[in-house]
Amino acid sequence: MSGERFAKAGAVHRRPEMNEAKIAREPTRLSRGEFLRLVSSGVGALTLSSCGVPFVGDQGSLPKAPRTGETGRVRKHNLEAAPLEFDVGGRKVHTWGYDGSVPGPEIRVTEGDTLRAKVLNRLPADTTIHWHGLPVPNAMDGVPHITQPPIKSGKDFTYEFIMPTAGTYVYHSHVGLQLDRGLYGPLIVDAKEEELDYDREYVLLLDDWLDGVSGTPEDALEEMQASRGGMMGGMGGGMMGGRGQGGPGLSGAVDYPLYLINGRALNDPDTLKVRRGEKARLRLINPSGETTFRFDVGGHKLSITHSDGQPVEPVEVDAVRIGPGERYDVIVEANNPGVWQVAATPEGKNGLARAILRYAESSQTSPPPTNSRPQELSGRLLSYSELRTTRDETFPADGLFGGPDRTLDLTLSGGMGNYIWTINGQAYPDADRLEVSKGEWVRFHLINRSMMAHPMHLHGHFFQLQNDTGRGPFKDTVLVEPHMGEATFDFVTDNPGDWFFHCHIVYHMESGMARVVSYGG
Repeated sequence: MSGERFAKAGAVHRRPEMNEAKIAREPTRLSRGEFLRLVSSGVGALTLSSCGVPFVGDQGSLPKAPRTGETGRVRKHNLEAAPLEFDVGGRKVHTWGYDGSVPGPEIRVTEGDTLRAKVLNRLPADTTIHWHGLPVPNAMDGVPHITQPPIKSGKDFTYEFIMPTAGTYVYHSHVGLQLDRGLYGPLIVDAKEEELDYDREYVLLLDDWLDGVSGTPEDALEEMQASRGGMMGGMGGGMMGGRGQGGPGLSGAVDYPLYLINGRALNDPDTLKVRRGEKARLRLINPSGETTFRFDVGGHKLSITHSDGQPVEPVEVDAVRIGPGERYDVIVEANNPGVWQVAATPEGKNGLARAILRYAESSQTSPPPTNSRPQELSGRLLSYSELRTTRDETFPADGLFGGPDRTLDLTLSGGMGNYIWTINGQAYPDADRLEVSKGEWVRFHLINRSMMAHPMHLHGHFFQLQNDTGRGPFKDTVLVEPHMGEATFDFVTDNPGDWFFHCHIVYHMESGMARVVSYGG
């Protein structure tokens, strides 16, 4: 994770020049009957690639390694979930993690490989692992009591599935508030043929931390519930109510004492090494319990290349906003020698997470001050409206053959008076299932009536975010802004089962903001 990675075999990955005519043309459209026939028949990716509609199959609604393209390789990993002692910010705390570290070990495979991951539960509690962002078979999705019984303390469970598509993902516990301890790690699926041009690679996991410093995640939730949504401050100011940089309303937010990059605090940052003229690929992952971060690299622009692991047309910005559960891949061109602050600022709160970008040519230069905030943080910020998929496949425009088969209007609310978060006024588990049918084109329209932004995550599928371009990005997590913010996305029901749909702020999920999307095969 914190170590650098070079282009394989000493070569630089080169992305072919983009065909402007290909970008400009409208995707091929089908009649409604043809579209639904192809969806319901389960025609594979190779057939649909020329049809201009989302790829379909039995593992999600985006391109993936075709069945004939499986590598035949089985990548085995054992992951031990257990209590551990964690040195963070100069203090030793007791928490939970994988294989004795926070974050857990990097799992890196190639699309088409089979991952066989044996989880050894040595925690004093049940646990699971969810493979966040990957459209895996339902039984491998890791949601307790929905896709599998939880793994009991002292027991083992083996997850096994084929890696369907390349990208930047994350694995984490999906039991209670365990994610807000240290039970997460990076999952990187390399492309069989990498088209992106870069020389080095770093994986950066952004996190908020309180476990063992100001109580536990369970303490934080109990206090917010007792104080009617966190409107009255917290334990010595350490648990709730912190406010800092401007951002969305955060009524009831946890005020974390520490913010981390790759498990390291301000006074012990990771160092990202580069040489002048190189391109560094940064895989940014936010597995935090609650925090939306603004990320930038001092003295440098960010070229956005992927959102939630899926490729987009490059967009150059100063900073990117990353909600819990989201991932972005960015390219940083090393064209400004020195030693620079790599900053992740928690929105609406006090604090900072950082790493250091150091040029080989500046080996003797001192790093920026601990609390240095690069000017890029207030520069041009990426918006969803700028993201366009690079894939030919896209959902047909409304009106060509009537639009989606099913549109669900979902209102997000709660947090006022009582710490309960709802979808359409219902709090999970006392909530109706969202019933759909296999082979449908489904649209979710989300409206946020609360005072907090909600990163909404759909399991088992990629969806296409509608951003008025006709070529919105494919994602699995979308940040819905507060105060009547809206988001709309489309997906194909091509991966049967019961799938969790929830806010990726774990405290909101545990307090009701979740539903089950259900359909059979």
